[in-house]
Amino acid sequence: MFELNADVLKFLDEHEKETFELIKTLSQIPAPSGQEELRVEFCKKWFKDNGAKEVIVDDALNVIVPYGCENKNDIVVFMAHTDVVFPDLTPLPYSEDDEYMYCPGIGDDTACLAKLMIVAKYVFKNELTAPCGIMFVANSCEEGLGNLKGIRQIMKDYAGRIDAVYTFDGSYTHVVNKCVGSHRYEITFTTEGGHSFGAFGNRNAIVAMSELICNLYKCQVPKKENSKTTYNVGIVEGGTSVNTIAQQAKMLFEYRSDDKECLAYMQNFFNEEIEKAKKSGKAEIEVKLLGDRPCGGDVDQVKLKQITDLCVAISKKHSGLDCIVESGSTDANIPQSLGVASVCVGSHIAYGAHTRGEKLLKSSVPVGLKVTAELVLNYFNK
Repeated sequence: MFELNADVLKFLDEHEKETFELIKTLSQIPAPSGQEELRVEFCKKWFKDNGAKEVIVDDALNVIVPYGCENKNDIVVFMAHTDVVFPDLTPLPYSEDDEYMYCPGIGDDTACLAKLMIVAKYVFKNELTAPCGIMFVANSCEEGLGNLKGIRQIMKDYAGRIDAVYTFDGSYTHVVNKCVGSHRYEITFTTEGGHSFGAFGNRNAIVAMSELICNLYKCQVPKKENSKTTYNVGIVEGGTSVNTIAQQAKMLFEYRSDDKECLAYMQNFFNEEIEKAKKSGKAEIEVKLLGDRPCGGDVDQVKLKQITDLCVAISKKHSGLDCIVESGSTDANIPQSLGVASVCVGSHIAYGAHTRGEKLLKSSVPVGLKVTAELVLNYFNK
C-alpha cells in the first residue's frame, strides 16, 4: 500500500487553508440536482486554473478531468458529486465557529469534492504518471430524483473502459460496498370530485389514495440473511378545500433493498396493489416511475474486497477510528450494476445531512485530505 511521503504531506499541510477556503466557496454555490450549472462552471475553471490539461463538461453536467486516459481501457474513476438536496437557486447560507463549518450540503457532498480537487491539484502540479488511466470527476445528480444521472452518463460514454470507481461521499468511518436498489414512484389519483354537500357520494381521490397507502403498509417485507428491505410513503398532497370532494390527490412512494430478489419481490407486490386499486374503480390512477436505482450486478468479489479493504485500511490509519462496511444507495450503484468494482468512501465527519443545520467538523478535514490523497495516489507510480 502506498505511503504518504514527506513531499505529499508538505503539500497537504501547505494547502490546508486553501482546502477550507474551497469548501467555504463551493458550499455557498447553489446546486440542486439537475441545476448544477453554477458549480459546474466554478469547477471547470478551477481545474483549468490549477493545472488540468483537459476538462470536459458532458450533457449530464459532469465535470470530467481525464488524466492519461487516451487509449486506456483500465480507467480508475475518482469522483464526488456537485449536487445537494436543497432547491435554493440563491447562495446557500454559510457560517462557522471554532469547531464547525455550517452550510446546507457542506458534508453531503461539498467537502468531499473540495478535498478531491486539492489532491488532483497535487497530481497536476507534479505531473505524476500512472500505469492506468485516471479520471477525476465532479459528477451531477447523485441526490434523490437526480436518479444518478451523472454516473449513468459516465458509464455509458466510457463503456468497457472503466476498471474501478471510487466515489467520495460522507464519513471516513463508513465504506459502502453493497448497493441498495430502489424504485420511486409518483402516483396520481383522479375522480369527478364535486361539492361536499351537493355532490355527496361522488368519488374522493384522497380516499382512494388513503386506501392504497393502507394496503401498501400491509406488506410483509421479505426476510433474507444479510439483507434489508424497506418501503415508505414520503409525500402526500391533494384536495382543494374542506367543502370540496377531492378531484385529485398525489403521493410519492418508494421501496428499497440491497438484494435483487427482494427488490423484485417488492416490485411484484407494488404492481399487484396498483392493479387492485385500479380495478376497485375508486379513482383513475396514473403511476409514474421517478427513480430506478439498481442493486449490484455480477462484480468480481475478489477485486471488490481488495478495494474495500484498501479504503478501510487507509481510513482507519489516518482517523484512528473503526470503519464500518455497509450497504447504501450511492453513485456506486451504477458501476456495480454493470459489473464494475466500485465503492463509496467518506473523507470527513459531518452531522445533519439533508437538513439546513448540516455542519462539518473542522478537525476532520485534514484527516480526510490524507485519506483522499493516499487512496488516489495509491494508483500512481511510486
